[in-house]
Amino acid sequence: MKTIDSIPMTKISRASKLVSTGAKVGVNYLKYYGDKMVNSKEDAKERLDQNNAEDIYDSLKTLKGSALKVAQMLSMEKSILPQAYVEKFSLSQFSVPPLSPPLVIKTFKKYFGKHPEDIFDTFNATSVNAASIGQVHIAEKNGKKFAVKIQYPGVAESIASDLALVKPIAIKMFNIKGKDSDKYFKEVENKLTEETNYILEIAQSKEIAEACKHIPNLKFPNYYEEFSSERIITMDFMTGEHLSEFTAYNTDQDKSNKLGQALWDFYMYQIHKLRKVHADPHPGNFLISKEANLIALDFGCMKMIPDDFYVPYFELADKACIENPKRFTEKLYELEILRKDDSEEEIKFFSAMFHELLSLFTKPFHVEEFDFSNPEFFNQISDMGQRYSKSTELRNMNGNRGSKHFIYINRTFFGLYNLMFDLKAENVQINNFKNL
Repeated sequence: MKTIDSIPMTKISRASKLVSTGAKVGVNYLKYYGDKMVNSKEDAKERLDQNNAEDIYDSLKTLKGSALKVAQMLSMEKSILPQAYVEKFSLSQFSVPPLSPPLVIKTFKKYFGKHPEDIFDTFNATSVNAASIGQVHIAEKNGKKFAVKIQYPGVAESIASDLALVKPIAIKMFNIKGKDSDKYFKEVENKLTEETNYILEIAQSKEIAEACKHIPNLKFPNYYEEFSSERIITMDFMTGEHLSEFTAYNTDQDKSNKLGQALWDFYMYQIHKLRKVHADPHPGNFLISKEANLIALDFGCMKMIPDDFYVPYFELADKACIENPKRFTEKLYELEILRKDDSEEEIKFFSAMFHELLSLFTKPFHVEEFDFSNPEFFNQISDMGQRYSKSTELRNMNGNRGSKHFIYINRTFFGLYNLMFDLKAENVQINNFKNL
C-alpha cells in the first residue's frame, strides 16, 4: 500500500483539501446530469455515488484524524448512506494508507523523545494496521512481541477546526436547527479529544479489561505504561483476524453463536453493570483468535451513561412502555425527543416516527433469546432508515432531537447490531449478562 510522507496540519491546508474535493464532487454531478440523459437514472445515480464516495474518501484518508473518524462513524450507518459510501468509508476502520517509515520514526521521537530502537530490541517502522487516528507497529523486547500504536501528527490539534468544516454539512444533512444544537457537536468534539489522549485510553483499557475479564470467550491485551506516552500506546501483540475477515468465510455456526454471545454479553455487562460502554463497535476493533475467542481492542472512545439518561432510555425500550401512549409520550419528553416548543404537527409526526422506530429497534429486548442472523429484522431496519432519509416531511421538521447522549449510545447499538448480524449469531441469550 502507498505510504504518506506528510499530513496537512494547518487549518488552511486542511480546508483547502476539502474545498478541492468539493470541486471534484461538483464535476461528478455535471457528469451525472449527462449520464442520466443517455442511461437509466438508477445506473447514473449509482455511478455518481461511487465517484463521490471515492473522491471524498481519498481526501479524508490524506487528512486522517477527526475528518476520517467522521467517515468511520458514517460507515456504520448502513441504513442511511448509499452502499457505495458504506463500502468506501468502511476502509477507514482498519485499512488506510499508513505514514512512511521515515515519518514514523520522526513522529515516535517527537512523542517519546527517543528513537524506537533505544527502547525496543527491534521495531518495524512499516505499519501492520492503519486507521483514522493512529497506526500500529510491531516491536520486540526481551523475546516478547508488542503492538505499538502511534498517533498521527497534528490529529489532536486539528479536531476543533475539522469539526467546524464538517458542521455546515452535518446541519444540512440532519436538518439541525435551534440555538442549543451545539450540544451535539460539543459531545463529538469532547469524545474525539478523549480519543487522542492515549494516557486516558490506557487507563480505560485496563479498567474495562479488569471489569470484564470474567466474561467467557473474551480476551484483552495487557498494556505497558513504561513504553507509552500521551500519543503512543504499547500493548501485547494479539494474534487473530479482524472480525470482518473472519465473517467473510466462516461457516461454523457454533463459532458464530459462541462469539456472538461473548460480544453481546460484553456490551450488556458494560451498559447495565458498569454504566459506561466501548462506543466504537466496528470490525477493526475486534479480532478473532484461532481458539474462536473474541479479542477487544481500542478503548479510546468510552461513553459514560448517566442515570438520568440510562433510566428513561431503557424504560422506553420496554414493550409495556411502547404500548402505553401516555408513558411513551412522557419518556419522549424526558429524553428530549419531543420539545416544549414543538408544534402540534411536530408532536404528531415525531411521536409516530419514534413509535415505529422503537417498536422495531428494541425487538431483541422483548425476548429472552434472539436470532441476529435473521435478515428480515435487519432489512426492516434498513428499509425504515431509507424511507425516513428520503422523507420530505422529515426534512421540513426541526431535526434537533434528543439528548446529546443519543449520539454515542445509538452509535453503539447500531454498530453492535451490525456486528451481530455479520457474525450471523443465533440463539443469543439477551439477559445472560445478569448471570455473569
